[in-house]
Amino acid sequence: MARQKIEIKKIDNTAARQVTFSKRRRGLFKKAQELSILCDAEIALIVFSAAGKLFEYSSSSVSQVIERHNQHPQTPEKPEPPSLELQMPFL
Repeated sequence: MARQKIEIKKIDNTAARQVTFSKRRRGLFKKAQELSILCDAEIALIVFSAAGKLFEYSSSSVSQVIERHNQHPQTPEKPEPPSLELQMPFL
């Protein structure tokens, strides 16, 4: 039997919403940990609950990952197009 797809919308029942948040948060953190281990990726994940409680996961230090993010250029540099000499075959 296949899993049933659910409609993605806000859950009205507060208790059900909290249970869903907890389960999905754990799943999200598990996926982040797996990605970090399998691909040797540096990951920082920050989640705030509706009540404002902080949850975080990091493969190293959250502050180090955030600092690295802040130092990263926002727009990647475009490589210069090859010169005309490289584009034209020699005759």
